[in-house]
Amino acid sequence: MRIGINGTGLVGKASVAAVIVDVARAREQGFASYWLAEHPTGGFDALTVLALAGQQVPDIELGTAVIPTWPRHPMVLAGQTNTVASTMPGRLCLGIGLSHAVMMADLGIGFDKPIRHLREYLEVLMPLIRSGEVNTRGTSISGIARFFRAQEKPCQVVVAALGPQALKVARELADGVSLAWVGPKTIASHIVPRLREAAETAGREAPRVIATLPLCVTDDPATIRAHINKNLAMYGQLPSYKAMFDREGASSPADVAIVGSRDEVEAGLIALRDAGVTDYAASAYALKPQEREATGELLKEWVQRSNR
Repeated sequence: MRIGINGTGLVGKASVAAVIVDVARAREQGFASYWLAEHPTGGFDALTVLALAGQQVPDIELGTAVIPTWPRHPMVLAGQTNTVASTMPGRLCLGIGLSHAVMMADLGIGFDKPIRHLREYLEVLMPLIRSGEVNTRGTSISGIARFFRAQEKPCQVVVAALGPQALKVARELADGVSLAWVGPKTIASHIVPRLREAAETAGREAPRVIATLPLCVTDDPATIRAHINKNLAMYGQLPSYKAMFDREGASSPADVAIVGSRDEVEAGLIALRDAGVTDYAASAYALKPQEREATGELLKEWVQRSNR
């Protein structure tokens, strides 16, 4: 299991400089990847930020986790992605997702037939990413285009897919999934089996499974969990995440966070690895300096193991 960093905690600062510093720190510490989210109404473009970071920080994979699909036509996103990928060959991973109906409502964008939207979106996006050409007409999304130049090393595309239908589409058309707020039991029993089944049917390689969960090495787990539930409660109210919490037997975001003693946190990482996670994008959630230090030390040990 490769270990990366999820830098989404910095998105609210909307500071390119802060992200570049964080990416550089991750690379210096040996982390394999760095992931950045894009909030639908935040005004902070993840691909642009990663393009700038990639020019200053070499030798680390950079990925979006994730960019909402509904606000951008897939040809527009493919063009931007290929442009960014050309500046850092082999280092970019594009993560996309449907986002949530309530967030799209703020933009006046409907959320009708999301699975059809996801399939048609990928049917335009993937050929443009992989070959620079597409010719397809869908019910709601079409694409007839030929880019000036195709990429010699097309970037991977992963999808924020949680439900059975979305997982099937993601595995048939994309390179894997990007998971947030999904615990190891659900990954092992729900996510990975469906991905492998679809991959075998399509005769494709095993999918990439990228997971993000908050973690903290602490002697006061109750305080950390209470803080998570206070500040991140909205995630427990979104239908797609709530369905995953129910599968996991969790009642709130804090219940799936990897929080506790060093041994407990390590056991949580082992559970993710054993569930079939290929990449863990760490989202450290520490309130005290000693918690940040202890959490960082454990992650660095896992980085060293994964690099052997």
